[in-house]
Amino acid sequence: MEKPRLILLNLLVFIIITGVALVGVPIEAVFFDIDAVELVTCVFLIYFSGMSITAGYHRLWSHKSYEANALVRFIFAVGGAMTVQNSILHWSSDHRVHHKHVDDNDKDPYSAKRGFWYSHMGWMLREYQPVRYSDYSNCRDLQKDKIVMWQHNNYLAITLIANFGITGILGWLNGDILGMVLVAGVLRILVVHHVTFFINSLAHIWGRQPYTDANTARDNDVLAFFTFGEGYHNFHHIFEYDYRNGIKWWQWDPTKWLIRGLSFIGFTKNLRRCPEERIEKAKLAMQLQQTQAKLAALPSLPNKDELVKLLNDEYEALISKMSEFYNAKKNVMDMKRKALLKTYEGMEITYHYKELKATLALRKDKWIQLCQQQLHYA
Repeated sequence: MEKPRLILLNLLVFIIITGVALVGVPIEAVFFDIDAVELVTCVFLIYFSGMSITAGYHRLWSHKSYEANALVRFIFAVGGAMTVQNSILHWSSDHRVHHKHVDDNDKDPYSAKRGFWYSHMGWMLREYQPVRYSDYSNCRDLQKDKIVMWQHNNYLAITLIANFGITGILGWLNGDILGMVLVAGVLRILVVHHVTFFINSLAHIWGRQPYTDANTARDNDVLAFFTFGEGYHNFHHIFEYDYRNGIKWWQWDPTKWLIRGLSFIGFTKNLRRCPEERIEKAKLAMQLQQTQAKLAALPSLPNKDELVKLLNDEYEALISKMSEFYNAKKNVMDMKRKALLKTYEGMEITYHYKELKATLALRKDKWIQLCQQQLHYA
């Protein structure tokens, strides 16, 4: 089967950026030296431009997981252009198609099932889906955003000014324009390219699936560190409208912290979070499924049917208790909102909630022990 034609512009951009970064930067370092200011600026701009993609292109515009004021949207639009990953409108359109048709080799723009190279870069080098370059019907909402359309209509100029104008001025102030452009400009683009491309490739290949196995997305703490929090990709693909990817306080997700931090000063608002109950139940369903699969793979286990029944019964009991707990929690929050917690009814509801919380904790411990016991047989 004949391959689609090469997209020469994209091919040249990647070749030139890679060539200049891998050849020009070492020459600069050996013959002219790279100072601390250039290195610090490079690291700062890696985070600034990279998180303009994760917080801006991805969580703000593609998934509408929160709202941001015009200043934040403008900064993200400029920072996103610095990454040379196309306009907000085009990037978001591709990404929405990816989520709608994830792992469908004919429809997903960067399907991981077509291999690492394809999902990492290959999909951008050939016209696999030419219609993507003109059809933005899935982003009608974004076409109403003046900043999105300003960036889309002036993308080339903004990209050139953001990358070479800003780094050129910083280099002039530091006394070495070429060095700053090479390190904080070209090398930084190369790093951010591959860091963000890993989200489409490695994050669908390497890691665990604690919430769903309906697609190839994985959670990976190592990738999360290098991708500004986007490595918790299994969570993201089932709860895509949550502004967080790392839901635990200790999980590395600087994008989440940035969005949350900006909300404290009124720059972002309406941060969307998936209900905790849905997250917990998705995780339990996967634990049940994985344990059942392990048991099913043991043909010679004499009491397999009894173990499977015990596992299913405990799962149903835990789900029932969990639903009861979250209903009680909702009642407590309602009473708190109405300032009725100190009434007799409020104290009764609070006591019931605490009782359910303790019971649920014991049920969870029992569930974990049961799963571990079943896996021990496997």
